[in-house]
Amino acid sequence: MHRSTPCLLILAWVVAGCASERPASTAPAAARQLIERSIPRGVLDRDGWTEDLYTGFDALGLAPSLENICAVVAVIEQESGFRVDPPISGLPAIAWKEIDERAARAGVPRLVLHGILELNSPTGRTYRERIDGARTEKDLSDIYEDFIGTVPLGRILFADHNPIRTRGPMQVSVAFAERFAAAKHYPYRVESSIADELFTRRGSIYFGIAHLLVYPVGSDQYLYRFADYNAGQYASRNAAFQQAVTVASGIPLLADGALLPHAGDGSTPGATEAALRALAPRLGLRQSDIHAALEQGKTQNFERTPTYLRVFAMAEKKQHGPLSRAVIPRIELHGPKISRTLTTEWYAKRVNRRFASCLHQ
Repeated sequence: MHRSTPCLLILAWVVAGCASERPASTAPAAARQLIERSIPRGVLDRDGWTEDLYTGFDALGLAPSLENICAVVAVIEQESGFRVDPPISGLPAIAWKEIDERAARAGVPRLVLHGILELNSPTGRTYRERIDGARTEKDLSDIYEDFIGTVPLGRILFADHNPIRTRGPMQVSVAFAERFAAAKHYPYRVESSIADELFTRRGSIYFGIAHLLVYPVGSDQYLYRFADYNAGQYASRNAAFQQAVTVASGIPLLADGALLPHAGDGSTPGATEAALRALAPRLGLRQSDIHAALEQGKTQNFERTPTYLRVFAMAEKKQHGPLSRAVIPRIELHGPKISRTLTTEWYAKRVNRRFASCLHQ
């Protein structure tokens, strides 16, 4: 797949449609009023949140319907509690663990690394002092950026990539935001970078709305959009497809929504592709056809491929009935900020409860 494909795909989503495209007669005053009423009680700077939400919907051409507003409000409430750069408990310990693990993988002695971190950073404070005093992701991100930019060892440990990869009150992926901004004009003046814009309320809301709503899906249940927000766009559809492959082939698959392995050079097929290869003669497909279809797994086009259509036809014939086209992916969540067992199902259902509460308040 060409390197430019993600940008083209995002542009195609924008052109093709998304959740409730905006009708021409949307009244700004009424929309702002509906947004303000949907924000939870006790949130500070309600006018600021209202304006950034309205601008995000308007710039993306989305209808500020009650359902769309409540979907975004539910994600913000879950991700940050409507705090732009919320403090994270135990952040210095999380940072030191990450740094030490990266040093171990790179073969850098711990004593050498910690000695270098006693050097003064561009702020005049040592890196150690700044890490120990970090309270938010923005604090930590600034430290990483300075370390990567001024200390050669920083580039060795982090390969020029700041490890704070999801940011802001909607915890949007930097990779997604950069791809989306390359395909569609960002409506605000960029002060530093798209990655840094995610630390702002306006930037995180704009790209968060895009990630949640600016792509067409077959199910009208927002529950699956919430699952996709956590697991990746189209993950719920792909998990349902994996279940259909299991029914058709008799080969058990983990319905995690990942149709191709996250790592590797593609020479060794993943579990889903291996099961499909076993089905290939009965599907009337070549292995190259199957692989090409799976490569479209992060787009709507996958649903139009013979692989997708024939697998569901075979599975439903075997099942003697229809199969769901969307299921919550079975994924256990991991990360430096996660200290207990959490899953995508837990996340999606928790956000969905907030969504329902917003609708009925």
